[in-house]
Order: sequence, then structure tokens, then C-alpha cells
Amino acid sequence: MIELYPAIDLRSGRVVRLRHGDYATETVYGDDPVAVATAFADAGAGWIHVVDLDAARSGEAVNRAVVTAVAAAVAGRARVQTGGGVRSLDDARALADAGIARVVMGSAALAEPALVDRVAAVMPVAVGLDHRDGRLAVHGWTELSATTVAQALERFAAAEAFVVTAIERDGVLAGPDVDGLTEAALLAPGRVIASGGVAGLDDIGALAGVPGLHGVITGTALYEGRFSVGAAIAMLGRRP
Repeated sequence: MIELYPAIDLRSGRVVRLRHGDYATETVYGDDPVAVATAFADAGAGWIHVVDLDAARSGEAVNRAVVTAVAAAVAGRARVQTGGGVRSLDDARALADAGIARVVMGSAALAEPALVDRVAAVMPVAVGLDHRDGRLAVHGWTELSATTVAQALERFAAAEAFVVTAIERDGVLAGPDVDGLTEAALLAPGRVIASGGVAGLDDIGALAGVPGLHGVITGTALYEGRFSVGAAIAMLGRRP
């Protein structure tokens, strides 16, 4: 069964969503991330995907206390995967101590692939592959790299998973990049988690048919009431 990862994006302690990763297009969906996480766990989510948007851009763990509180609130019911500003072994150790089940590394992984090996010895790592038309973006999606998704998938044998995000589809309900995710799932040495574009249950159903896909991250569609956590989990459970 494919796992559902309801998303909580944090900025200044609030639950927000961005359009295309643009920090100037913030929509606020709540001031209590712990309550949001608890509701997701109550609805049956086994994973919650948390991103510190402030840390992704600045490197400063602005929302670390909030991430820790989220993990504590859902402990024993849901595991927390978190990214944004995870740039050192010390960052990973602190998050492991906070009860985080898996860290997502993006810019730091691309800059220093060997760091993923070191962090993976401490806790499970997902490498975040955020891309625009196949080219990876770094530093909170503010800069484009010359590296492609396919190239990056070959570099991280120690990664437990890969979070693949089509930035142009993120936060705008444009539909997921099914073709690109299908290719990534075939190439990846670890689990591929789809991110970006889910607008409705039809999109969840389309992703359920991607061979080898491990998980689906969704945020805006849930906050906009397009479907419920329970409905999405049920749809993913019908994988062909």
C-alpha cells in the first residue's frame, strides 16, 4: 500500500502553503501546527511530512521547537518526516533526539553527497529532489542547479527514500507529474515519495497506479477540503 503523507509547511510557527515555492505567495491555514498534526493522525495518517520553510531558506532552525512538539503530539500513532535546513550531522542528531523518524535533505545533500552517508548512519534519510522541468532547485527553491533528477537518483545509495517535487505544480492544484514520477520510481535505489500538484481524489488514484511508488505528499488539497485524509488513504489502498 502507498503511504499518505499529509503536509505541514511551517513559516514563523504557522501552517502555510506557497505557490510554486514562492515565499511571496504565502497562504496561512492555521496558527496551531500541533492541532493540525493531531487531526491528521486522528484521521488515520501513519506519516506526517513537516517542512521548516524558514530553515530551508536561511539554514536557521527557526521552527525546531514546533517540529519537536508535532512529533511528541503524534508519537505512537504517526511518524514524522521533516525537512528544511537539515544541513549537518548535528541537525540530524537533534531531530533524531526530538523523535523524528526520517529527515529530508535537499541543498546539503546536493552540495555534499557524502553527508547523506554520514547522516544515514544516525537516522533514515530521504533526499529531497525539488525540480523545475527536471533541473534541481536548491536553497529553498530560490536557485537552479545543473543537476537533473535522474542524475541525482544515482548518487545516494544510502538514502532510504527520495521526495520528488515538481515545483511548478506545488501548491497550485495542477495535477501530479505522473510521467516523471513513474520514471523516478523505476530509477531510484530507494523509495520514491511523490510531492506537488495533487488536486483531488482522481490524482490520488492516478498516483496509486505508479509502479513502485512508496508515498504521496499532499497539502493544499487537504486544506482546501478537496478530499479527506481517510478518503485518500482508502484510494491509495486500492492500488492496482
